[in-house]
Amino acid sequence: MLRFAPSPTGNLHIGNARIALLNYLYSIKQNTKFFLRFDDTDKERSKEEYIFSIKEDLTWLGINFENYYFQSKRIKMYYEISEKLKKSGKLYACYETSEELDLKRKFLLKSGKPPIYDRSSLNLTKKQIKEYVRDGRKPHWRLLLDENIIEWNDLIHKSIKFENLSISDPVLLRSDNTPLFTLTSVVDDADLNVSTVLRGDDHITNTAAQIKLFQYIGADIPNFGHFPLITGTKGSNMSKRLNNFSLKDLKLKKISSDALNTYLAKMGTGLSLEEIKSLKELSEEFEFKNFSKSSIQYLPEELIRLNSKYLKNLSYSEIVKVTKKNITKEFWNAIKSNIESLNDLDVWFEIIYSKNFDSKINDEDLKVIQIAIECLPQIIEENTWSVWTEKISKKSGIKKGKKIFLLLRNAITGLNDGPEMKLIIQLLERKEIISRLDLKNKK
Repeated sequence: MLRFAPSPTGNLHIGNARIALLNYLYSIKQNTKFFLRFDDTDKERSKEEYIFSIKEDLTWLGINFENYYFQSKRIKMYYEISEKLKKSGKLYACYETSEELDLKRKFLLKSGKPPIYDRSSLNLTKKQIKEYVRDGRKPHWRLLLDENIIEWNDLIHKSIKFENLSISDPVLLRSDNTPLFTLTSVVDDADLNVSTVLRGDDHITNTAAQIKLFQYIGADIPNFGHFPLITGTKGSNMSKRLNNFSLKDLKLKKISSDALNTYLAKMGTGLSLEEIKSLKELSEEFEFKNFSKSSIQYLPEELIRLNSKYLKNLSYSEIVKVTKKNITKEFWNAIKSNIESLNDLDVWFEIIYSKNFDSKINDEDLKVIQIAIECLPQIIEENTWSVWTEKISKKSGIKKGKKIFLLLRNAITGLNDGPEMKLIIQLLERKEIISRLDLKNKK
């Protein structure tokens, strides 16, 4: 059993989308179930709109989930486990304020020591506790880690070991009694029989504490794998608040989900990106040994290049299934070598089929444009562009080449570049070409 556990506090970005995808691919390979668990205990930041968008984004990627759960509906279970931990002495009350804890951390760091909690709350007298309670302080609750070594064989990083209490006792309950990730994740994974946990390597320290908690509650410990984090082009971390990394942004740019899946599944591996593969094919080649142990960089230009290559290789019948527009085979064959995304297809669809096309022609070019109208052949066919531009050149005295080509391209398409004009003009009726060149319409 595998799961993806997003917090519905923002839109998915490519970093957590990649984790969702890798979990799903491994579940296919292992022929086991995959589900969603929404970590929505943060009542202020969790939004229904993000729950909807996360489901929508995963569905767009082709990720199917057997079921989904909400941690906000499982609170009773977390409290039951925390009460048992309190009674066993594994969960202890701490009365420091956030300001006091921050001062302790800064002092330790300034002294060159790791910012590990000093367990001073374990030494509080009953009198001190009564004074804190009288002052209105409410405790947060920490898990008491024992001195035994914490180690596991990570599916990516191999042997990982924590010893000599090299991590702080983690907070499991806030002072407002909100259960935190370390507790809720372990309780859910144990209750829902999660066998493998795949996530980013920023969770390695969390995993150490969670392994101890699995032991304390007598639950089976899942296999853990921690993938290196994805960074931006300047080394910045992914964030739900950065729309340029969001799936929402990629969908607006009409990046193909097949291209994105291939990119996310293969980045950080030695596998070739040149062939776009289905989810089934990606799952078949999924191997932990292929993944780098170092952080990897997200390169938008590489995704765009891959997406462009994917689209250009689609047949007419395939692109018809992808786009919702009623395009012809001739249209697709004319423009496909010049598109990077489906947005480009939309642009050319509008250029070719718009009935209110407004091209721009400079006053100094009006004479040549008039000659172009006079020289336009009656029948538009494969060799029309060559014949037409040859006639314009002879009649205007302008050498056949870039100047004439660019002038006509601008007048007919409104752009300086694009697909071959010999193909473009075959998509237009003669009267439409005349309309776009007609001097009366350019005044």
